[in-house]
Amino acid sequence: MARRYRYPFNGKRFIGNKNSMEVHDLDNETKNCQIDEIKDEHVVTFIPDTLEEAHKQGFDNGAYCIGNSRR
Repeated sequence: MARRYRYPFNGKRFIGNKNSMEVHDLDNETKNCQIDEIKDEHVVTFIPDTLEEAHKQGFDNGAYCIGNSRR
C-alpha cells in the first residue's frame, strides 16, 4: 500500500475519513485500513500534512496504521 497521487489524496501522507472521523497514515497503511473503500467526497487532507493537525481537527487515530485511539 502506498500514497496516492490522484485527487483527492494528492500525495498526502495523512488522510482523514469524514464518516468515521479517523485519520490514516498512508506510509504505514495495512490492508485492514481499506483506504480504497473511502469515497472521494469523504476524504479529508490536512495542511500541514501532520498527525497533529488531524488531531486538532478532531480526527482519531486509525486502528491499524496508527493505533492508540484517543477516544
